[in-house]
Amino acid sequence: MLFNWLANRYGPTKILAIANLFLAVGAPQAKADGIVIDKVYNPYVQPLETEIEWRALAMPEDKQNNLDSLQLHRLGLGHSFSERWFGEAYLIGERYEGEGFDIESMELEVKRQLTEQGEYAADWGLLFELEKELSVNKWEAATALIAARESGRWVGTANLFAIYEWGDDIDNEFETQLRLQGRYRFAEAFEPALELYAGQDTVGIGPMASGVQRLTGARQLYWEFGLIFGITDESPDQSFRLLLEYEFY
Repeated sequence: MLFNWLANRYGPTKILAIANLFLAVGAPQAKADGIVIDKVYNPYVQPLETEIEWRALAMPEDKQNNLDSLQLHRLGLGHSFSERWFGEAYLIGERYEGEGFDIESMELEVKRQLTEQGEYAADWGLLFELEKELSVNKWEAATALIAARESGRWVGTANLFAIYEWGDDIDNEFETQLRLQGRYRFAEAFEPALELYAGQDTVGIGPMASGVQRLTGARQLYWEFGLIFGITDESPDQSFRLLLEYEFY
């Protein structure tokens, strides 16, 4: 397949360059503050894993809610420091319709796996995030409780976020978010899912698909693509999300 061919031919350095090229191209945006639709995290840490991750979120113009077209990109480098701890650093860029692409903020993220897989009825983890905007004194800190449960070929995952924002020219505020995913393990290369998001001004639901392409050596390419539809008047009509992870050990 295309992902397999690219990774075997070019390796991690060229894949990172391709991701940077996508970052430079740009596309649509609304207001990035309060974005709810994003990755649904699992609670697991793979020892000795290193990953290069690119995530993109596209929200077409929504005239009803007076939202401009928006594209949000994250480019990250992560590594597991032990069997239970994983850390990642991101650069985050935005582009609004009619404007240039800019790197707006950076983020540090740490995940802690709390339980062994299969030890209890559900597997548990914690996520910690700290984001700083580069051009202004604005910060965001988040903590998420992660839970996953398997039942046959079905996997249910829940992320419950508590978020606090503070800084200059903003109202210091506390927010919560909920991200849910039900995934069917049809095949390693293709797993369909349904996702639901709820948070600030957004309630959305829609299909997602993911898969893994095994590469030569201890390397693999993981992908996700989702289309989320707003189900309240205040929610964006449509949101497209894409994730690519190049993982190696």
